Amino acid sequence: MMWLFAILAVLLLGGVAVVAAGMGTPLAQEYGDRPDAEVPADRPLGPEDLRRVRFSVALRGYRMSEVDALLDRLAEEQAARVEGRGATGEE
Repeated sequence: MMWLFAILAVLLLGGVAVVAAGMGTPLAQEYGDRPDAEVPADRPLGPEDLRRVRFSVALRGYRMSEVDALLDRLAEEQAARVEGRGATGEE
């Protein structure tokens, strides 16, 4: 009887190891369930757009990819404004 429990325990641990290693049935397809930080893409950003933007909260704070994307866009728009003004800063 003791051998039967030992064999069952080994089979159970082996099954857990197979599932943990990803060799069992695959997990469900991942999908993005978080809201996007929506800003208009068809025009330059205005002050009200920046006041309304909200980033989703991740485990340790905000999602860096969302913040980085917005900051990159703001930097590009600011660079375009500066280049349009010239060296003196006047339009």
